[in-house]
Amino acid sequence: MTTENFIRIFAGAVILVSLALGADASPLFVSRYWLWLTAFVGANLFQFGISGFCPLELVLKRFGVRSCAQRLAEQG
Repeated sequence: MTTENFIRIFAGAVILVSLALGADASPLFVSRYWLWLTAFVGANLFQFGISGFCPLELVLKRFGVRSCAQRLAEQG
């Protein structure tokens, strides 16, 4: 699995959990303030799309997860 895949999975999971905890209709509702986490992840994804910088990617690379480009270079 590549860093890009991990980023997408992590962002999706955080959004789903924060929506479950922040939406009034959810049986797991805690507080509407959890919706700020959803907004933060969305803003992070937006700036990642524009700038190509993602803090989670730096962490994943330290753990040895390869990017898609590295993986393709190794295969070809």
